Amino acid sequence: MEDCKKGILMNMHRDTTKAVRIGDRMIGGGHPILIQSMTNTPTEDVAATVAQIQRLEAAGCEIIRCTVPNEDAAKAIAGIKKEIHIPLVADIHFDYRMAIAAMEYGADKIRINPGNIGGEEKLRAVVDVAKERNIPIRVGVNSGSLEKELVEKYHGVTAEGIVESALDKVGMIEAAGYDNLVISIKSSDVMMCVEAHELIARKTNYPLHVGITEAGTLTRGNIKSAVGLGIILHQGIGDTIRVSLTGDPVEEVKSAKMILRTLGLRKGGIEVVSCPTCGRTKIDLIGLANQVETMVEEFPLDIKVAVMGCAVNGPGEAKEADIGIAGGDGEGLLIRHGEIVKKVPEDRLLETLRYELEHWNHGLLERQDN
Repeated sequence: MEDCKKGILMNMHRDTTKAVRIGDRMIGGGHPILIQSMTNTPTEDVAATVAQIQRLEAAGCEIIRCTVPNEDAAKAIAGIKKEIHIPLVADIHFDYRMAIAAMEYGADKIRINPGNIGGEEKLRAVVDVAKERNIPIRVGVNSGSLEKELVEKYHGVTAEGIVESALDKVGMIEAAGYDNLVISIKSSDVMMCVEAHELIARKTNYPLHVGITEAGTLTRGNIKSAVGLGIILHQGIGDTIRVSLTGDPVEEVKSAKMILRTLGLRKGGIEVVSCPTCGRTKIDLIGLANQVETMVEEFPLDIKVAVMGCAVNGPGEAKEADIGIAGGDGEGLLIRHGEIVKKVPEDRLLETLRYELEHWNHGLLERQDN
């Protein structure tokens, strides 16, 4: 256990990783952890891709990745970049020409696996263009693509194998004379992914892109990502994150924001707390809480809002919140800092909360620290 603690203390903390510029954003070197997502539209469909990226921007996405499988997709980058406000990363598989084309058409960063880009000569051609334009390269290695030799060496897919593979790829790019790099090592096995990040953080100071790959659908993927990212980020490891979900990419951004806020790594945005319901609940608390979750996204406030289902215990349970509402039998309560402000009809609880948030947003109500 003591050795484990010592190992964790030796990890490269995000404050001391190498700073890397991606477009007009920075990661590493103590800069804030940035949230990424990836489009699922055909990149060559500029209108559809721009529309999705703009939705992601509104949700809080700070870096976006688009796949570039062909020349049309590479050319589309120029048009997409004109309509968006966050850096664009080109995702490249196998074809080194697409990496070069993506950079020529304006990609702010490229993601490649140097092991499948076509050999040393082709990799060097990609690195030469990146170096000329000072475009960072994300070196991506997934457990599912681990080389056969490493699987045999470690008797299966392991954290040690993933890390060795990633550092080998980094070495290939360094040998070509370039070190403007970001490393990504991912696995769908949560604890393997955690171990791999602990290992690599002891061996390199490049910034790390962190995520649980192929995490799954909304419920399963969120749980796996929250557990894995929570452990990794809490150790001071990780400079940018993506929550990989089978679903609308906007949900990835919402989840990433929640993970960062829960860990105290991101401020801003309304935090909603709600009780789990019980036999005393006389209102549709589940429906009300979901409506509140959606509504608060409109307000750029750094406050806590409580949604309680019991007028008896609600005020006490909501005392740590800035504003709260609690349901009763046909009527509800508006609460500020644990104090009942007024009673309102049940069907006006949401409307009353909105009015309260609007006043708070315009500075007519002030936060009182508990």
